[in-house]
Amino acid sequence: MNRKKILICDDDAGIMDLMEIILDEQGYHVIAEMDSLKVKLLIEKECPDLVVLDLWMPVLSGDMILQTIRGMPTFKNLPVVAVSASNEGRKIAMAAGATAFVAKPFDIDHLLEVIARPLDYC
Repeated sequence: MNRKKILICDDDAGIMDLMEIILDEQGYHVIAEMDSLKVKLLIEKECPDLVVLDLWMPVLSGDMILQTIRGMPTFKNLPVVAVSASNEGRKIAMAAGATAFVAKPFDIDHLLEVIARPLDYC
């Protein structure tokens, strides 16, 4: 079985732990990272099938990371699900090139559905 690899980046440890547990239970291989500065290198090293990315993080924001990913020839089409509690989150995520957006607090079933959608085509 080829488990899909998902990279999660969120500066909220509780949310990241929750997502990691849920996705692991669904059979995904999960890589969790709280430091937004490490995301680009992790993508290059791990070649994830999908990234779940919080928009509001210290130092390097999720939309900046997303723009960086879209500028990487090898990963420009990598599915990225942006998550945010911001009212402007969806607009910012889509402008930066997100594949999908999930508002916090999120419904677990909805999150899983949004994550599964682009992975069905990989």
